[in-house]
Amino acid sequence: MAEKRGSSITKIAFLCLFITTTMMFVLSLRGRPGLFDHKTMPAEKLLTVFNNGYSQTSNQSNAESSNGSNRAILANSKKQRVEGGGFQVSCNGNLKEPLKIFLYDLDPEFHFGLLDWKPQGNSVWPDIRTKIPSYPGGLNSQHSIEYWLTLDLLASEFSENPSSREAIRVKNSSEADLIFVPFFSSLSYNRYSKLSPHQKKSKNWELQEKLVKFVMSQKEWKISGGRNHVVLAHHPNSMLNARMQLWPAIFILSDFGRYPINVANLDKDVIAPYKHVIKSYVNDSSDFDSRKTLLYFQGAIYRKNGGFARQELYYLLKDEKDVHFSFGSVQRNGIRQASQGMHSSKFCLNIAGDTPSSNRLFDAIASHCVPVIISDEIELPYEDIFDYTEFCIFIRTSDAVKKGFLINRIRSITKDKWTQMWEKLKQVEPLFEFQYPSKEGDAVQMIWQSLSHKVSSVKMKINKSKRYSRFVPRKRRGLRTRTK
Repeated sequence: MAEKRGSSITKIAFLCLFITTTMMFVLSLRGRPGLFDHKTMPAEKLLTVFNNGYSQTSNQSNAESSNGSNRAILANSKKQRVEGGGFQVSCNGNLKEPLKIFLYDLDPEFHFGLLDWKPQGNSVWPDIRTKIPSYPGGLNSQHSIEYWLTLDLLASEFSENPSSREAIRVKNSSEADLIFVPFFSSLSYNRYSKLSPHQKKSKNWELQEKLVKFVMSQKEWKISGGRNHVVLAHHPNSMLNARMQLWPAIFILSDFGRYPINVANLDKDVIAPYKHVIKSYVNDSSDFDSRKTLLYFQGAIYRKNGGFARQELYYLLKDEKDVHFSFGSVQRNGIRQASQGMHSSKFCLNIAGDTPSSNRLFDAIASHCVPVIISDEIELPYEDIFDYTEFCIFIRTSDAVKKGFLINRIRSITKDKWTQMWEKLKQVEPLFEFQYPSKEGDAVQMIWQSLSHKVSSVKMKINKSKRYSRFVPRKRRGLRTRTK
């Protein structure tokens, strides 16, 4: 009995010692906030944001799935502002520290030089406090995200309160969460992809070759294998020559339509919105009855590849009353006509064209015209943040081309249901707005948040790659086996 009692006392003593040691260790960490990187924490948490005197909660999930099975749905509150949210909010309501970005100082020919900006002095960057190089309008602007993100990084150096930003520029790459490659690839494609008579390679091709050579020679790429690099290729035809070499990086894309699944996928890459081309519907006082057109589409009708449904739907809908389905372009006041048409329509068609996505979806959101999405392979921005079915109608292509299916589906939607979706469109619209300076909850900040979601996975992949050294020690002479 004495031996058992002694054994029990010993176990209790060891248990008390373990608990005491653990508590002392945890308490010692309170003064070392840098030990654990908050960006490596899971993104799925209950996020509370205090704004203008009211609280908002949303269950934010980092899960991304191409079939949309894992989605976080925001609460239906008319006052609620949709916050992509950082990963953590402190007790006093302050957001976590911003994402740290190291910006390669590429030659201006890769970025603002494409806008005809000429550097002065030794700096490769414009002084945005005095003058900001302008970006071309029209269809060029729809893939301009590289411009807005780069401007935001440059502006972070002059911010009075860096901790309030989603991302800041750091000068030491060892401190960075991600490495940003500032190549205006979409603009390069739009302006310089055609061959001149005396050229063997286009300027766009040459810039991509030079970019690959530069990036892959950097110590940051060699250390990480490129996994923590951010490469922008929002135009579907941009970076087509370089993508097979830079594929380990995080691509920011409009869709995956022209990428093999092993090169671009939701596991590592980010889908970003187009910049809408039509005018925003400011002070929208319309309602179900004042929007006289039931269903609106204006654009290219005859497309290749996945866009066959456009011509099928044209023949099915062209004679339907209160439906506008016609050819249109940005020329001859096309943008102004599209703005008027979408602002006066209840539903706007977004049909797959040469690729699964188009800026038409974001034009519809800016118009508060309920999008009808007919694109089976489409991927959507921020779908880990909110549920698109609250303000969009999804119809499979195989169903849409059945006679009567689409129009009957649209006519079955009640006035109350449409009004709910219209109200939701007005709430989410700011999340798709690109602007400088960026504002909380706009497209620029939301893209940074989407990139934040990748940091944990990137760090894990880099750390795992370091498990086994590639160094092979020389054999000691004394261990060599003699051969007769």
